Amino acid sequence: MVLSPDDVAPFDVQGRDGRSPFFIVCDHAGRLIPRSLGSLGLSDDQLATHVAWDIGAAGVAQRLGAALGAHAVLQRYSRLVIDCNRPLDAADSVAPRSERTVIPGNQDVGPGAAEERARAIFHPYHDDIRTALDQRQAMGRPTVLVAMHSFTPVFLDEARPWHVGVLYNRDARVARPLLRALRDEGDVVVGDNEPYAVSDVTDYSVVQHGERRGLPHVELEIRQDLIATAQGQDAWAERLARLLPAVIQAIPASNTPQSE
Repeated sequence: MVLSPDDVAPFDVQGRDGRSPFFIVCDHAGRLIPRSLGSLGLSDDQLATHVAWDIGAAGVAQRLGAALGAHAVLQRYSRLVIDCNRPLDAADSVAPRSERTVIPGNQDVGPGAAEERARAIFHPYHDDIRTALDQRQAMGRPTVLVAMHSFTPVFLDEARPWHVGVLYNRDARVARPLLRALRDEGDVVVGDNEPYAVSDVTDYSVVQHGERRGLPHVELEIRQDLIATAQGQDAWAERLARLLPAVIQAIPASNTPQSE
């Protein structure tokens, strides 16, 4: 059994009854490791770095959800246990390495053990999101999905100049106007599908819960040095809480947020 009775639940929910059209998910919010897996062979210092979680993303998601009155679902376990933003058949669903860090506890994880991790963490998290979105659909409520992530300022010795990245795949209804709005702020460098781009093989949440439902959506990546503190998280949540409602109002009538 991956999760013992002493382990915390795999996800946290805030604002379940919020009336906002926004629905926020944070796939890499936490860095917990189930007791049954020890530390995956990593030190406390290693587990505090970006290899284990999206630093600052949970704080922004929580603050943004509170500011918007939005339903938010945050996944508490480290992506090194199982990555909740990867298809289960992706090579890095259970990553043997993150950047230059070898993950000893992930070197010999067979299909059965990987499925146990998925049953304990991945499926409950995404099932809760699906249930909530199904309920919103049944009630005829409009929904705009926002997936919150963060990225390290330097990766494999390459500095990343962007302050924030706006990510999307086939549907840019929210992404395009948000890109413009962020660039119009004048004080941030904004990546258009940088430092990552959404795809069917590298992403799960916005593809499954956004694209395949036909929901307006966007995935956001904020640079971790900007949101490592409470002050930075406050600032970015305030910025996004100001811009996002205006952005969805600006979506042309044929593309307005819709019921699922």
